[in-house]
Amino acid sequence: MSGELGLRDFLEKAGHTLVVTSDKDGDGSVFDRELADADVVISQPFWPAYLTAERIAAAKNLKLAVTAGIGSDHVDLDAAVANGVTVAEVTYSNSISVAEHVVMMTLSLVRNYLPSHQVVLDGGWNIADCVARSYDLEGMHVGTVAAGRIGLAVLRRLAPFEVRLHYTDRHRLPREVEEELGLTFHESAADMVPHCDVVTVNAPLHPETEGLFGDELLARMKRGAYLINTARARIVDRDAVERALRGGQLAGYAGDVWYPQPAPADHPWRSMPHHGMTPHISGSSLSAQARYAAGTREILESWLAGRPIRDAYLIVDGGALAGTGAHSYSVTK
Repeated sequence: MSGELGLRDFLEKAGHTLVVTSDKDGDGSVFDRELADADVVISQPFWPAYLTAERIAAAKNLKLAVTAGIGSDHVDLDAAVANGVTVAEVTYSNSISVAEHVVMMTLSLVRNYLPSHQVVLDGGWNIADCVARSYDLEGMHVGTVAAGRIGLAVLRRLAPFEVRLHYTDRHRLPREVEEELGLTFHESAADMVPHCDVVTVNAPLHPETEGLFGDELLARMKRGAYLINTARARIVDRDAVERALRGGQLAGYAGDVWYPQPAPADHPWRSMPHHGMTPHISGSSLSAQARYAAGTREILESWLAGRPIRDAYLIVDGGALAGTGAHSYSVTK
């Protein structure tokens, strides 16, 4: 709200109107009122304006939806395709930021860091309790669901910990990358998870991944394994994760993504045991913010000048999935 992605002077000097609001939910929201004649919608995935099929239908002038970051699942891609709305996101802008967050969360869970830190805050010194759930990451088997920009960056950052690395992806990595990192490829998440002590989810949300980690897949994981999810909340089943933690099937769950966002105060993930939840901050470090602000401006400059938007930024264009979207997403129709 305060920084406005640095866009106001640029847009107003070019004769355009910029409306910035956080009032985007509920009947009569500022977002809904302004959407009626908006040409462009810009939203961040961290606290998104959900661009539903109904909203797209009501936005008669809408031509471009920009995600200031990575992940355009808050846009109904089927509706964008059907209505000729271009969807773009700032690919690569916070991939490394998220990858670092995954490594931090992995170590926090495996080493039981968060409860140990709480002991210090509470004035205690119970070392036995602190280490009762603490292990070395070295020697563990770690797998990623998807090995795209973020997933591969996670694998590269975990390799020095001398872990055994696994991955599954719609697109197999080049052989030289597999050999460099000692990767084991699996055809599906169901094939991979029984081998892993830690599983990290780095896939986009689309029909093939929604609800992937439900009771059935969680039951296939090693008992006492850890699950890290900085991708999208709906890739896992909310209640199944809580059951797995309370029953001991999962030793820990660290997530940076919720549904809806912001999560209500009574969301069960706030109070479930052995979790390391954060409020979708993995991709919004100050370093990342500078990159996705610059990328958003680049997308707007191209669109306003009638130049092609960089292919790597495109999710939907010309009534079809395009660019990165064609590689990473799927539509249902």
